[in-house]
Amino acid sequence: MEARISTPPLKRCFDLIVTGILFICLSPLFLLVALLIRLESKGPIFYYSYRVGQGYKVFKFYKFRSMKVNADQLVDQMKDKNQYGGVASGPQGYQLTRADLAKSNHEHMMVSDDMAYPVEAYEQYQSQSDENSFVKFKNDPRITRVGKFIRNSSIDELPQLFNILKGDMSLVGNRPLPLYEAEKLTKDDTVGRFLAPAGLTGLWQVTERGKDNMTPESRCKLDIEYAQRHNFWMDMKILFKTPLAAFQHENV
Repeated sequence: MEARISTPPLKRCFDLIVTGILFICLSPLFLLVALLIRLESKGPIFYYSYRVGQGYKVFKFYKFRSMKVNADQLVDQMKDKNQYGGVASGPQGYQLTRADLAKSNHEHMMVSDDMAYPVEAYEQYQSQSDENSFVKFKNDPRITRVGKFIRNSSIDELPQLFNILKGDMSLVGNRPLPLYEAEKLTKDDTVGRFLAPAGLTGLWQVTERGKDNMTPESRCKLDIEYAQRHNFWMDMKILFKTPLAAFQHENV
């Protein structure tokens, strides 16, 4: 359920002023990138997906298209290459007859219509599934040549300036998550990340972006740290570090 959480007035005013200036200064770059994307591959110049931001607000999240047009449809075929871990395989179950169900020890089994699962196996599966909430691929074959450059330089993120003007995001905050990731982060130890505004850049981007050993736990920890500690001066420090962090060398 979406919660009503507002961005501090000073942060919102700063977002509007800086974003307006950036739109004017970067308009030639917008036109150049749009032309290169269109010349390399057919399809839309911009890409949007639904993301979850502050207070579980769902909104359209805009980027320059850096992937092939059918990229979303290929995710299920590539989950075994997820940088944050492969797909959790289902718990080992046992086929049961009605007589078996009557005899089974329900205190130690999870019983569905026609299957029973040992509690330990089911809990292990749930834990593994939660650990793989984030999805990211190294050397992603869905990315175009232009897309690789604009992703490594973070130019693909620039259309999110429109999201900031709309009030969906802030210049600094936690990364807005796809729906399938956000729905798994509703536990007491992870829900706190959604108290912070969704951001174009953030604490995670300037400290851990591009690292192979990044884990969902460490990413959530940074998100929660920002949600608990963020203030105007912390945002200024993150913005100051962002240009250097924007140019990453890992193909992730």
